[in-house]
Amino acid sequence: MAIMDDVYRNGDSVIRVIDKPWGHEEIWAETEYYIGKFLYITDGHKLSRQYHQVKDETIVVLEGLLTLEIGEDGSEIVILPPGAAYRIHPGVVHRFCADNKTDVRLAEVSTTELLDIVRIEDDYDR
Repeated sequence: MAIMDDVYRNGDSVIRVIDKPWGHEEIWAETEYYIGKFLYITDGHKLSRQYHQVKDETIVVLEGLLTLEIGEDGSEIVILPPGAAYRIHPGVVHRFCADNKTDVRLAEVSTTELLDIVRIEDDYDR
């Protein structure tokens, strides 16, 4: 589990900032029903190729161009510009990449299973 770097308040909400080897995430909503977070992916980095057994998530790109790899081998490539949204159902193998010469910022809303990550490939040996 990543180390929590910072915690700050936004009205009644506590925003958790969590350092990651690919950038960081900010969890801005955490209830018994859903999670809301921002992911900041540094140019040249990517998250794990992974899937979730239960977690259902939808993302929207806020800044940059996100390369979304779908499938066990990443053979389906989707380039998402700012404003594009994509839903990732449980069981779908996926990987978020910032490899278009730009940092990427995206918003994610999901079900609450934050630890439901099955990693297939990871650049950071996690």
